[in-house]
Amino acid sequence: MASASASPAVAPVAAAVPATPMLKDELDIVIPTIRNLDFLEMWRPFFQPYHLIIVQDGDPSKKINVPEGFDYELYNRNDINRILGPKASCISFKDSACRCFGYMVSKKKYIYTIDDDCFVAKDPTGKDINALEQHIKNLLTPSTPFFFNTLYDPYREGADFVRGYPFSLREGTPTAVSHGLWLNIPDYDAPTQLVKPRERNTRYVDAVMSIPKGTLFPMCGMNLGFNRDLIGPAMYFGLMGDGQPIGRYDDMWAGWCMKVICDHLGLGVKTGLPYIWHSKASNPFVNLKKEYKGIYWQEELIPFFQSVTLPKECTSVQKCYIELSKQVKAKLGKVDEYFNKLADAMVTWIEAWDELNPAGKESAVAPSGPPK
Repeated sequence: MASASASPAVAPVAAAVPATPMLKDELDIVIPTIRNLDFLEMWRPFFQPYHLIIVQDGDPSKKINVPEGFDYELYNRNDINRILGPKASCISFKDSACRCFGYMVSKKKYIYTIDDDCFVAKDPTGKDINALEQHIKNLLTPSTPFFFNTLYDPYREGADFVRGYPFSLREGTPTAVSHGLWLNIPDYDAPTQLVKPRERNTRYVDAVMSIPKGTLFPMCGMNLGFNRDLIGPAMYFGLMGDGQPIGRYDDMWAGWCMKVICDHLGLGVKTGLPYIWHSKASNPFVNLKKEYKGIYWQEELIPFFQSVTLPKECTSVQKCYIELSKQVKAKLGKVDEYFNKLADAMVTWIEAWDELNPAGKESAVAPSGPPK
């Protein structure tokens, strides 16, 4: 184990802004990085009032510079080893999956996570998009996963439930995850990057919708908000990166696990607004090396997650996740030995989560919505 480093650095708190930002004291912003965080200058009007948790990947001796005026904690690999001890093995190295350590050490109710190559986007009128504010609005309004509303999110201004929508379902269900999108560089896999190297996403769709129950989706971690109290223990980005046979599936793995658990517990997931501006295309040849096993494995993974059922005794996220880890080992372990290792890491993750968050241990979430 690497020697322990100094306590996480904390920058001076910025001067108060005139208007009180939404959830100012209830939300942490988690950023994984290997470089100086100059990108925060563009986000200053929106992020400065909030607390940042920065998870430094790679060489822990490298100094990461953070612009002045931000309130933050900075954790490197030495800190992770010191805080988690042997359980640090569940946190990926040299992969953006390390961000989930920030979820674990946060003490706030909500998390917003963003990549350091993501900038402020503009809406079609040219106005800067406050992505964080939109995520908060998504999370504070219910989801409708049990019956699709053709006007999409009925809780947005100017919308409502359409004729024929059951009144018994109009109360909705708590929203656990808000999945945002991106303009400019699309979030493509390596083969698609290679055949469409110049393609850019210029299509702004002014919509938010609940992902229906029983439907999986490819979750992207670069612009993502979630209710840590409701779903935090399921937001494990897996064991990826250095020393592992796969990368770039960390957020998708978390998304599949999370969605199965949300469906079981009667929680909602929204996707759509807000957009951010994704500024930098990663190298498709490097990506292909990281992804190629995943491209084959996902043909087994998707049917697995589509068929997963969790017993009614699983009334907490932790219980659901431990049960899911058992099924991963039993069924996906036959696909490759890696999944046995991943299943063990899932258990270690929950053990580490509960050690750092004892008050939230076995917090029950009563399933809601239509009977299964």
